[in-house]
Amino acid sequence: MMAHRRVEACESWRPPPPPSPSPAHALALGAGRHVFAALTIREGGGGEEGKGRKVALPPAGVLLRHPLALLALVPNSAALFAAGAAAGAVAKTVTAPLDRVKLLMQTHSVRVVGESTKKGIGFLEAIAEIGKEEGLKGYWKGNLPQVIRIVPYSAVQLFSYEVYKKLLRRKDGELTVFGRLAAGACAGMTSTLVTYPLDVLRLRLAVEAGHSTMSQVAMNMLRDEGLASFYGGLGPSLIGIAPYIAVNFCVFDLMKKSVPEKYKSRPETSLATALLSATFATLMCYPLDTVRRQMQMKGSPYNTVLDAIPGIVERDGLIGLYRGFVPNALKNLPNSSIKLTAFDTVKTLISTGQKELEKLMQENEEKMS
Repeated sequence: MMAHRRVEACESWRPPPPPSPSPAHALALGAGRHVFAALTIREGGGGEEGKGRKVALPPAGVLLRHPLALLALVPNSAALFAAGAAAGAVAKTVTAPLDRVKLLMQTHSVRVVGESTKKGIGFLEAIAEIGKEEGLKGYWKGNLPQVIRIVPYSAVQLFSYEVYKKLLRRKDGELTVFGRLAAGACAGMTSTLVTYPLDVLRLRLAVEAGHSTMSQVAMNMLRDEGLASFYGGLGPSLIGIAPYIAVNFCVFDLMKKSVPEKYKSRPETSLATALLSATFATLMCYPLDTVRRQMQMKGSPYNTVLDAIPGIVERDGLIGLYRGFVPNALKNLPNSSIKLTAFDTVKTLISTGQKELEKLMQENEEKMS
């Protein structure tokens, strides 16, 4: 069936008369000129089964009237990378004020040790403190390294999740619940390892006074604390992100799979599914996020997760593990939802574009035969 064929572009464009023009020149030609690209249709995907026959790409004018078909010519990895990066940057910038409030609430007991007997700071109190001391721009303090970090982070996370799912599929092509959880955990750890130093920089910029730029913070950390300071709290970060991404992505996939076919491609379905999966994952994994944030702080009394959890409970009570949960939920749920919805929408567009391109090529073949 044409719907199950995969389209791969060959290296050269081949118009009927020689010499062969470049790809850019071929696409620039008008609809009246019958310029075609040599493409290979492969049944099933790869190996011996992947050997197929060459067919002609429809004229450039036809392709330009079908933008989704043009999207099918863009490598899937590039399209998904761009979608994940853009969605992540927008989501983080929109929710930056809530993220700043959450960080202040999480690290209050470490920052003011010896200065105050107050165990914690409230949500509204943290909002008022930022506005009073730093003004409106203070709500976005530390957002630049976060945006710089989230571009590769989102792209690596979403793309590697698809890669790990392919690697963990059974011989029959199906993916078990355990396989989905493992793929999500591996994707979360991969993206965290790649971008962790930027996450530490974002925290320092957000909660420490006296630094105005990312480069100043980085140089001071390197001079005063050494290279290891850029990886403080990496252990609990990996422990925390693995189950969070595993649960979030797995629940999202399973819920989306259970939705009736006619609703699956709707953006609102992806959005609702992403909200539910993110809520469930956040409730399960938030205490580990508090632990890693306190371990990232300069002068943190905690060296390991086993030290931090009882230490936080002793100092702040059990509720101390959930300090900042409300702003985190308000920030994280739309953030995760936007990211997963954009990613799912792009995957749907790519699939639709591939089918449209195959249909156009089939029609073009019939005209030429």
